[in-house]
Amino acid sequence: MSFEYKAPFWLPGGHLQTIYPVFLSRLHQQEGSAHHLPVRRIRKDTPDGDFIDFDWFEPLQSSSPEATVVLFHGLEGSSESVYARAYAAEATARGYRLVVPHFRGCSGELNRMPRAYHSGDVDEIDWMMRVVASESRSQRLYAIGVSLGGNALMAWAGRRMSQTSSQWPQLISLAAVSAPLDLAAAGRAIDLGLNRVLYADHFLKTMRAKAQTKWQQFPGLFDLHAILQANTLRVFDDLFTARLHGFENVDDYYERASALPWLASISKPALILNSRNDPFIPWQSVELSSGGLPCSHLMQWSPKQGGHMGFVSASPGAFLGLPGSLQPMTAKVLNWLTEQAPAV
Repeated sequence: MSFEYKAPFWLPGGHLQTIYPVFLSRLHQQEGSAHHLPVRRIRKDTPDGDFIDFDWFEPLQSSSPEATVVLFHGLEGSSESVYARAYAAEATARGYRLVVPHFRGCSGELNRMPRAYHSGDVDEIDWMMRVVASESRSQRLYAIGVSLGGNALMAWAGRRMSQTSSQWPQLISLAAVSAPLDLAAAGRAIDLGLNRVLYADHFLKTMRAKAQTKWQQFPGLFDLHAILQANTLRVFDDLFTARLHGFENVDDYYERASALPWLASISKPALILNSRNDPFIPWQSVELSSGGLPCSHLMQWSPKQGGHMGFVSASPGAFLGLPGSLQPMTAKVLNWLTEQAPAV
């Protein structure tokens, strides 16, 4: 099974393909649809005294779904993100439930502890997955990670889950969509040129604000003045992300948190989906097939188009295919995940 994707003619180039889903999301909010799916929030206390909010989307047609999809969001994302809602709509339409565990500080409320979240937080992913497995009681579990969440999920699968695969009989398969598997390469790309204006500055705006609130919560925790002056994600990661999470510096963080070296250790079927025109994930940094896939469990899809999580398809039967939809992409990914289930 391959992933064939071609962007609508009115959506050329990686930047437009990346940005357009934001406008599509706003349109859906106005019209209803996926953004008005019923959601149930469950808060769980973490072992270190913090909390994580899990947002559950339940299927309307089944009171006891046999499958649960867990989706790990991207940098500064949440269950409100357009891709989360697209996957929730697709999963619940199939009779599955979908859950979005929020990384700390991403559910709309400041977390209690000094730490936040980062791209290689395998301990957090491990705890979240165990909570989902316990709460869902589903016979089948599928996991999807988007962007930062995709790297974290694959790092967990390679470093942690592979050592305890016998404890995960219900976990069938995993997928990482637009994941920066080489954090150093992605970090360099997002801070350059137009990427810095379109993406890095956008992320930094919310991340600096959260850092300021965190400093008010824990005065003296870090150099607030330096962080407020940070004008690249690399500088922010050096001053904040790396320091708060036990890394020496940003280079140590990027090296140790990247999932790429751990892919060969993954013991469950895993899909890696990256477009070749992603504006801030250089294709060369995530290409796996040139020398052969690192293990037989891996599948890589690499369409020429799609941008960063921007796999919008034309709306069938509509004038010029407008406004477009993410559902064909989400359906394709879920199809692959479910096809890995052993025959009964």
